[in-house]
Amino acid sequence: MSTETLEKAKSAIPVRGFLDIKDIAIPQGEELVQAILKLKEEKNAVILAHYYQPGEIQDIADFLGDSLQLARQAKDTNADMIVFCGVHFMAEAAKILNPTKKVVLPDTMAGCSLADGCSGEGLRKMREQHPNALIATYINCNAETKAESDIIVTSSNAETVIEALPKDRPIIFAPDKNLGRYLSQKTGRDMILWDGSCIVHEAFSMERIAKQLADNPDAKLIAHPESEEAVLKLAHFIGSTSALLNYVEQDDCQKFIIATEEGILHEMRKRAPHKELIPALVFDESCNCSECFYMKRNTMEKLYLCMKYELPEILIDEELRLKALKPIEAMLDLSKSIK
Repeated sequence: MSTETLEKAKSAIPVRGFLDIKDIAIPQGEELVQAILKLKEEKNAVILAHYYQPGEIQDIADFLGDSLQLARQAKDTNADMIVFCGVHFMAEAAKILNPTKKVVLPDTMAGCSLADGCSGEGLRKMREQHPNALIATYINCNAETKAESDIIVTSSNAETVIEALPKDRPIIFAPDKNLGRYLSQKTGRDMILWDGSCIVHEAFSMERIAKQLADNPDAKLIAHPESEEAVLKLAHFIGSTSALLNYVEQDDCQKFIIATEEGILHEMRKRAPHKELIPALVFDESCNCSECFYMKRNTMEKLYLCMKYELPEILIDEELRLKALKPIEAMLDLSKSIK
């Protein structure tokens, strides 16, 4: 491959989101897996992957986890390069925690509807309207939004964090209104909610899920708290990504209807191969499961190119990084008791 071809591919990253190199032979199958593992060793890299990633990426990852688990791994790693297989805000958080390490993301267009719908400017305006309020922000947001927050939460630690906040201060919760409403009901805390939601978790159909439950009376419905209230009211168990995994593995029930992103079923089948797992149905009757388009933008081929050329790289302004770091570290300190 010529230098000109590589430079052209690099210049197109802001538009395409990834290295799109037409005239390079990318290994396939097991050869691709081995090539990625070789690059990982050569570059002293660590591959972090979220449970919603494609199954083959989950299988090759050094660490697989939810947002809280991956944030901890990103903070504690000794690798020189963090290869984050997730969405942009996750890789950005890894860079906030590790300014001296190179952080790369296979496709920078792997975004998030929640993150896209909430801005630092918007939070500043809410704080002006509620000057005594504390801002607790879900980790599914960009660095500018984190920088305007008092503390960050994940679905795994949100209840613990909210319970720890001073009772005499109101709470602004952003950006997920469904998670915020659920937390308000669980903790009894009044919250001022940002009007945001996850396009994946809002796609579930209460009517179709109710029929699934009627057709499978021996099944339990388990749901992520980003789902709408109507779905949560039907659920036998509500929990974070990691909590849902643990529940399926440990509960005596042999059949589950899963109301979260379908990528989680890959790890669930590994942990509970003898149990029947049914994706919860969405409004769109032409689709039988809920898949995050953004999470699935990352592929093995993009991962290979990302590691080979160490691009696209996540960079962040140092002043912004320091502001965003403070609420993340506050979260990690409060979450030490959570596995």
